[in-house]
Amino acid sequence: MRQQETFAIARMDGPAAAQVEDAFRLIYAEAFAESPYNETEDDVAAAFRRFPAQARKHTFRAALARTDDGEPVGMAYGFLLDPDTGWWEELTEPVSDDLRREDGLRTFGLMELAVRGPWRGQGIARRLHETLLDSMEAERVLLNVHPGGKAASAAYRAWGYRKIGEARPWGTGEDLHDVMILDLH
Repeated sequence: MRQQETFAIARMDGPAAAQVEDAFRLIYAEAFAESPYNETEDDVAAAFRRFPAQARKHTFRAALARTDDGEPVGMAYGFLLDPDTGWWEELTEPVSDDLRREDGLRTFGLMELAVRGPWRGQGIARRLHETLLDSMEAERVLLNVHPGGKAASAAYRAWGYRKIGEARPWGTGEDLHDVMILDLH
């Protein structure tokens, strides 16, 4: 682990995030290459083929952590789920109609949250999460987390998330992910 450093965390909209896509890609590629994710260069490329369309959504918001010298160390991003989101269709077991109801304002989908290995354990993930959700008017946050990501799962539970089911994100892959929700209001 690196010595305690100071960080700046900036919240940004889609156009601002698109301008620094390389920083998001660097953090993602490094963090998700590790077990249990084991993402390859092809997996990273697939995730970042989606990123420009996600960043163009008017409800997209992101948070990026950098060291004082500008090195990217952590990121988080997501957007409000559309009324016709496919997220609920990926669950292995159906949930109630009330839980799955979306109106374009109700649920913020947290797509990614990651901190590069050398900077973990310094509270950066929590600060990214707080920055991303600051002034959020949505009722709740929804995310998928790999159950093998013990630290991530534990952090989400500590922040108030609860598991509501399991899914295969993007409808593919062998690994089931835990679907977790955080009530904001």
